[in-house]
Amino acid sequence: MSSQTQPKRVLVSVSDKTDLLSFVQKLVELGFEVVSTGGTRKHLQEAGVLVVDISEYTEFPEIMDGRVKTLHPRVHGGLLGRPDLESDVAAMGEHGIQPFQMVVCNLYPFEATVARPDVTVAEAIENIDIG
Repeated sequence: MSSQTQPKRVLVSVSDKTDLLSFVQKLVELGFEVVSTGGTRKHLQEAGVLVVDISEYTEFPEIMDGRVKTLHPRVHGGLLGRPDLESDVAAMGEHGIQPFQMVVCNLYPFEATVARPDVTVAEAIENIDIG
């Protein structure tokens, strides 16, 4: 399928939400559909941005206290699928995978967390961000 016939889609999942709203609003103005995770989705929705919840998109709930939310074939396939390769396009179609044109993300503040003298191992582990 031509990228001109498909909607533009962005995955948004951030820890630091500084200046996020104005950036995402601009993406919406440019025609992007926004797919987002828990806290980021809530932040955007409260500001009036139309957002597709990642669990709705994947048809699978966020699990393990939100530790597993974007680790899903519909997400990774949408990020890694090559629109110019017929076999990728066919596989995506077969599995209901839609392409993502952009990812907006940042990581938890792991370095700042582990630099604290009173940090616990549990706090450090919770600041390891893999998806």
